[in-house]
Amino acid sequence: MQSASRSQFLDLNGLKYHVRTWGNTTERHLYLMHGWMDMSASFEFVVNELNKNWFIIAPDWRGFGLTEWSPSGYWFPDYVADLSEIINTFSKDKEINLFGHSMGGNIAGLYTGVFPEKVNKLILAEGFGMPPRDASDAPDHLKKWLGQKHVKPTLKPYKSLNEVAQRLITNTPALTHPQALFLAQHWAMEQPNGEFKLRADPKHKMINPILYRSTEASFFWKRITCPTLWLHSDSGWLRKFMKDDYDTINEYRSNYQNLSEQTITDSSHMMHHVQPKKLAAAIEYFVD
Repeated sequence: MQSASRSQFLDLNGLKYHVRTWGNTTERHLYLMHGWMDMSASFEFVVNELNKNWFIIAPDWRGFGLTEWSPSGYWFPDYVADLSEIINTFSKDKEINLFGHSMGGNIAGLYTGVFPEKVNKLILAEGFGMPPRDASDAPDHLKKWLGQKHVKPTLKPYKSLNEVAQRLITNTPALTHPQALFLAQHWAMEQPNGEFKLRADPKHKMINPILYRSTEASFFWKRITCPTLWLHSDSGWLRKFMKDDYDTINEYRSNYQNLSEQTITDSSHMMHHVQPKKLAAAIEYFVD
C-alpha cells in the first residue's frame, strides 16, 4: 500500500490531538497504535508493505509526537478514553481492526474489553499485559510518586539529527541509516539553539502512582470475543520483560476466548522497524 500519510488535529479530551492517516476512508479501517516513546510515523515502513487497500488510522498518544502534552500526567484510562474518541470520530458505525504495539497493545486490549462488539480483529504485538505487582508495594510506590512530583524530569538533548538517528540505531541495530534518519525527523524537533529534543513529555519518565493490577486487567481480556493474535519477536523480549514468569504469561493467555500466536523471526521488540514486510503480511493474513 503506497500512499502518503495525512496529518489531522482533533480537539479531544482537552488536548490538541494528532492523528496520522493513510488511504481512503471507504476501505477497511485498521488502527496502528504505537508504544512508549514512539510515534505514529513509526508505522510508515509497515504501511508501505501492505498489499491491500486500507484506511489506516494511527494516533500520536498524548504527550508523544505532535499531540499536546497533558499537564497532570499520564494514566491508562486516559489513553483508552482518547482511543474511544478517535474511533468515534473516524469509524462511527464502521467495523474496525486494532493493532497495538507494546503500550499500544495494552491500550487496545483494554478498549476491546470495554467495547467487544466494536472490534473485528485484535492484534497485539508484544503488548499483552505487564508483570503483576504485589499489593503490599502500594504505599511505598505512592510515596515514590509523591516525591517525583517535586522533581522536574528532563530528556537528553541531541546536537544534530544524525545524533538522534544514531541513538535509534543503537537501540535497534538492524535499522539502516536512511530508516533511522526518517524516524529521527519525526521523533525529534529542532530547538532555537540548534539542539534537537525528543517529541515526548519528560513526565512519561515518572512512575504511575497506581500499581498494575493484572487481576483487574484479566476481566477486560475475558470480555474480548473477536479473534485475537499475539505477535512475538524471536528476541526473547517477552521472557525478559516478564522476568521468566511463564505461569503468569500462560495465565494471561487463558483469558482470551479465541487466541492464536505467531512469531516474527529475525526481529526485535521494535518489529515494525526491523521486519515491516513480515509484520504487514501477518496483519493482512490474520484479518483476512
